[in-house]
Amino acid sequence: MAEENNHKNGNKYDASQIEVLEGMEAVRRRPGMYIGTTGPRGLHQLVFELIDNSVDEALAGYCDNIEVRLNKDGSVTVSDNGRGIPVDIHPQTGRPAVEAALTLLHAGGKFGGEGYEISGGLHGVGLSVVNALAKYLNIEICRDGKRWIQRYERGRIKSDLKVIGDADTTGTTVTFLPDSQIFPVREFSMEVISSRVRDLSYLNKGLRFVLIDEEAEKETVFHHEGGIIDFVSSLNKNKDLLTAAPLYLSETKDNVAVELSLQYHTGYTESIFSFANNIHTQEGGTHETGFKTALTRVINDYARRVNFIKENEENITGEDTREGLTAVLSIKLKEPQFEGQTKTKLGNSEVRGIMDSLVTEFLTNYFEENPAPARLMAEKTVKAAQARQAARKARELTRRKSALDHFTLPGKLADCASKRAEECELYLVEGDSAGGSAKQGRNPKYQAILPLRGKIINAEKARLDKLLANEEIKSIITAVGAGISDEFDLNKARYHMIVIMSDADVDGSHIRTLLLTFFYRYMRQLIESGYVYIAQPPLYKVQKGKTQQYVYDDHELDKLMKKWKTDHVSINQFKGLGEMDAEELWMTTMNPDQRTMLQVTLEDAAEAEHIFTVLMGEKVEPRREFIQAHAREVKNLDI
Repeated sequence: MAEENNHKNGNKYDASQIEVLEGMEAVRRRPGMYIGTTGPRGLHQLVFELIDNSVDEALAGYCDNIEVRLNKDGSVTVSDNGRGIPVDIHPQTGRPAVEAALTLLHAGGKFGGEGYEISGGLHGVGLSVVNALAKYLNIEICRDGKRWIQRYERGRIKSDLKVIGDADTTGTTVTFLPDSQIFPVREFSMEVISSRVRDLSYLNKGLRFVLIDEEAEKETVFHHEGGIIDFVSSLNKNKDLLTAAPLYLSETKDNVAVELSLQYHTGYTESIFSFANNIHTQEGGTHETGFKTALTRVINDYARRVNFIKENEENITGEDTREGLTAVLSIKLKEPQFEGQTKTKLGNSEVRGIMDSLVTEFLTNYFEENPAPARLMAEKTVKAAQARQAARKARELTRRKSALDHFTLPGKLADCASKRAEECELYLVEGDSAGGSAKQGRNPKYQAILPLRGKIINAEKARLDKLLANEEIKSIITAVGAGISDEFDLNKARYHMIVIMSDADVDGSHIRTLLLTFFYRYMRQLIESGYVYIAQPPLYKVQKGKTQQYVYDDHELDKLMKKWKTDHVSINQFKGLGEMDAEELWMTTMNPDQRTMLQVTLEDAAEAEHIFTVLMGEKVEPRREFIQAHAREVKNLDI
């Protein structure tokens, strides 16, 4: 009877309704399944897949030079001096092997263990996915003394593979143009690509990368013979160090190749960058856990042996042992298992024990053979433990209670009515005056206002106990509700939009930088999850007769002046948020229908680490050099 009703209603559901998509068409219809998104991240993933293929040749020992070229027409060329993709006839398809790699999913040298022992990328899917999502793809292969070329369009063969001459070198060159039918925005970012290439050059010592931007006529070479030792040195460039050179471990155990470099500095922040098969494991994983466990154990054992920790005193925690630590951990293994929210967490259970064993032996030997730096490291962690114990009470004061009520919130917070975090916004507003206007002008249903008095403490120069003694910091932590540092829990955040709203002057810029430094160091997940924004209040109110317009920068003002001419026009420059009344602040800066917001993103953690150290760290000279280098880029200079 049910089946009969389905027929009558035209709702027949049987095998004929099951659509089977094969090969390139499946990728084109569901690109997100293969590259995550058709936005900028997915667009750049196409380039990274080609680069990863070339790096795999280097890992196999056949390539030492990779060139990435951004062409003027919007296409990208990636070339290497590896063996060249095979061109002989593939036994299963009866066509050249390169065609199988370009048109069949899961066809490549990364299956069965014979082509590549270790590989990154999409594991045999990458090249065919790039081909499927490209308007066109040209491939040139040099091998067996010949040069071969072939062209594809939207994943389909446009011309047969053919020889166009002799070759005295080997390698593969791929040029592709992203398809406008797939990607709404097709502009590549040199900054994003250079960040990935830079990391790869550190992780694969001796491998030379050349990055060329044809439009800007710029060529950059990345080449690090020191590998991850150079990486750690770069991250610690502007810091005061406890050891002259980074420590370095390179060992292979049970077919897992481990590289570790670490170095302590006198600061208070922890920076650990971990990788598995050249993929940045942002969420950590078993390799990172094994390293941290070994580090904590070895330092505790040493500190007790030299009597830094007395018999009746508690052990140093992992958090203590990582204060002031910069470390880069890179492992390479045959079958990595990735998990976590963004598939960037290593899950191989056997790796934890391997890491623990190798690092324990390495650090124990180092501490025995180098007593002077060993004592410096141990002393630093003991001081960190003392500071942590002093911070414990302050931390408990700021930690949110499980049952939230108005007594737990800062008194100056004007909270919103909604309790649905995904729709709630918290404005961190510079000054009581602007805070008052924001409270009057906001939409109280979903917008909360927290006025900040003065400048908060610099999180780059202070330990957690000092931060937690700062009233403004305590107010922010309590209002956000997710805790801080190792106890931070994103799921407890009371707002999914945290907006820094400060004046458009030097003091306002400093306050923004201080807040961003604090979030980066102690609530980084807020930035990584896209919860942090910077408000863009107008700089000017321009009026001609009864018509008025708010203008957000000098370039926009110049355009308006040319349009309106200059007769009978009045220009009012806002020196600060406090000069706007509640209605103006709402209309220009807080109204979702009209406002402009800058979302704070973290595409390059290593570069962010460098920038925060330069701008907010102890050393003055790097900050002076940075200002001199970027002075011409400054907009809206407040004199």
